[in-house]
Amino acid sequence: MSQEQDQQYEESIMVQRDEDGRTIPLLPLRGLLVFPYMVIHLDVGREKSVSAIDEAMLHDREIFLVTQREAQTDEPWEDDLYQVGTIAEIKQLLKLPGGTFRVLVEGLRRGRIKKYLSAEPFIQVIIEEHPEDYEKTPEIEAMMRTVTNQFEEYVKAGKKIPPETAVSIVSIDDPGRLADIIAAHINLRVGDKQAILEAFDPKERLKELGKILSREMEILDLERKINMRVRKQMEKTQKEYYLREQMRAIQKELGEKDERLAEVEELRERIAEADLPEEVEEKALKELDRLEKMPPMVAEAVVVRNYLDWILALPWNKQTRDRLKLDKAEEILEEDHYALEKPKERILEYLAIRKLATKIRGPIICFVGPPGVGKTSLGRSVARAMGRKFVRISLGGVRDEAEIRGHRRTYVGALPGRIIQGMKKAGTKNPVFLLDEVDKMNADFRGDPSSALLEVLDAEQNHAFSDHYIEVPFDLSKVMFITTANLEHNIPRPLLDRMEVIKLSGYTEEEKVKIAERHLIPKQLKEHGLKPRHLQFSENALRNIIGQYTREAGVRNLEREIASICRKTAREVVDDKKYSAKVTAANVHNFLGIPRYHFGTKEKENEVGVATGLAWTEVGGEVLSVEVGILKGKGKIMLTGKLGDVMKESAQAAFSFVRSRVENLQLADDFHEKHDLHIHIPEGAIPKDGPSAGITMATALVSALTGRRTRHDVAMTGEVTLRGRVLPVGGIKEKVLAAHRAGIKTVIMPSENKKDLEEIPANVKRKLNFVLVDHMDQVLSEALLPAEETSELTG
Repeated sequence: MSQEQDQQYEESIMVQRDEDGRTIPLLPLRGLLVFPYMVIHLDVGREKSVSAIDEAMLHDREIFLVTQREAQTDEPWEDDLYQVGTIAEIKQLLKLPGGTFRVLVEGLRRGRIKKYLSAEPFIQVIIEEHPEDYEKTPEIEAMMRTVTNQFEEYVKAGKKIPPETAVSIVSIDDPGRLADIIAAHINLRVGDKQAILEAFDPKERLKELGKILSREMEILDLERKINMRVRKQMEKTQKEYYLREQMRAIQKELGEKDERLAEVEELRERIAEADLPEEVEEKALKELDRLEKMPPMVAEAVVVRNYLDWILALPWNKQTRDRLKLDKAEEILEEDHYALEKPKERILEYLAIRKLATKIRGPIICFVGPPGVGKTSLGRSVARAMGRKFVRISLGGVRDEAEIRGHRRTYVGALPGRIIQGMKKAGTKNPVFLLDEVDKMNADFRGDPSSALLEVLDAEQNHAFSDHYIEVPFDLSKVMFITTANLEHNIPRPLLDRMEVIKLSGYTEEEKVKIAERHLIPKQLKEHGLKPRHLQFSENALRNIIGQYTREAGVRNLEREIASICRKTAREVVDDKKYSAKVTAANVHNFLGIPRYHFGTKEKENEVGVATGLAWTEVGGEVLSVEVGILKGKGKIMLTGKLGDVMKESAQAAFSFVRSRVENLQLADDFHEKHDLHIHIPEGAIPKDGPSAGITMATALVSALTGRRTRHDVAMTGEVTLRGRVLPVGGIKEKVLAAHRAGIKTVIMPSENKKDLEEIPANVKRKLNFVLVDHMDQVLSEALLPAEETSELTG
């Protein structure tokens, strides 16, 4: 079809549509309504709207403006648009940056949509025009005057419409035009404006407008009353302030002071006497000025007063003098704690440096060790030895970062964090500050307290510690921070990097006996109101209590058992004033009952398929047995005893090593195809993990497969590789002490752990034979006895 034929077809279609009404492009409006006789600028950006304007400009420049029911709708159609709108003429078109247009339109007359024709490339509709048709009657004249008067009152009351507008409408004779112009100037909801637009009869339009104006006048009257009430209240407050100032002036002339002024003056004097740092003093005076200008009953005044109290209570420049006499400090440390040589030595080193160098940053020390070894009490003893104040806070279970840094003052009931609270409690800027259980902090949605501690425990940053509540830097560089933890690997690495770690191992039996004699027994006798003549302990009795009634690295349970004996003795003393008792190894069971533990070798005789290993636990070292059973089968390996993944992998590595050495061990090549192996570690309810039982499992396997007995007085620890190399492990001191308690005579350990033997007490080393090995062949030659008879598995 040619272009000319297309044009003729389109014209025929237009004529056909015009028989039902007028065809016109439609422009939807968001939250806006245009009345006839109204001139307004519209910003147009939607693609369909731009296409509708282009279509209108190509013909008679007229477009149909209709308001959307919901302004959020981006692609409106029949149900989204009102049916009545305004036919408008485009007076001016201006293109703006970004592809939008600014259109100046003038409303001409009303129209109603009869039919939607198309939605692409723009909305095109057939409308029915509604020209103004009225007869000016006295009733309409009266309604016009009423509406005009209402509008004039609205303009005077609202003061948002220029008075010239009210003057201009007086000369309008057309009732429909009068209603449209007034409605265009009033700030109404879109629904109310649409109701006026849909009133085609001028009389109905004036009636609807009169109702709306009456309602708006009532609202304006209420607004005026509310404003008057607020103004009166403000005048009352200003009047009270003026009278209060007058009263203050009169009191000043009479030489009297009001309570509020006296409080402000007192705070000002305290700030001047406190010798605060310049920045802190400036902040305090600024807050004091705020307090002085506030009305007395304002809630903010209480917040400012509490803040100033905290500022003045902190020790900005107060500090105690260190006890620099090393012999006296050493005497106090020895008096409070037996053993623990490393931490004592570190404290004395700090005091020596403090004596030589006047300016030194406080050390940040972390005591890591099992429960009950004296970490917390050692911190208190350090403070006593140095002559400093002692502050302790527990971090166990702390989840909120605000516990460390405090809350901002905007929160109701806000307080500084625990660090600042501790400094206030200490009263000096150089206390010994103990952060207990630093490995038991947690993080949640409120923040990570361990991250907040990074600034506290960093010597490069803590000279200007920032608390959210205080809002000014506080110097923590003089503080001696001591943290405690049970497990080093639970401490976040960035935090651990900032601390000097001193490990406290479990006590030996000898040390526990001395601690009981020097500290625990005198303490418990005093607490139970007993005299030394009432109750005495023999050394063997203490050894029995330690070995048979407690199983720990520290001395907490030992103290409880001694307290139990003291309670029983106290009851007897009450009945008989002359009663006295001596606890010996023979009668200790009369006080404490049947022994709970048995510390001796796990195996009493040399057996086949059983080897003794050494393990590390949170409460110290432990002796464990590894048993291996050979069963008829198809080569399966069973691992029991609640073993962890690492220990299971160690068992597989040990088995692979044994298979690789069948010739040296004189085993049948196919032994693993005809037999099942069962590796079991007793005490199955206790979880076990780690690689250090590798050589023990390999030894038990070789013993079971070759029929060679294992020496029951030999214990071992070390990781094994597929090639039989023995690798170093940790926890050597705790493991050796456990072997010593169990009566082991020989300890086999990796050669690379030789350095750890320096930590072993001399009396323990004298009683044990240490065999340092690099390969499993050395382990087997030391731990296994010569073969007595040939095993059925050997070749």
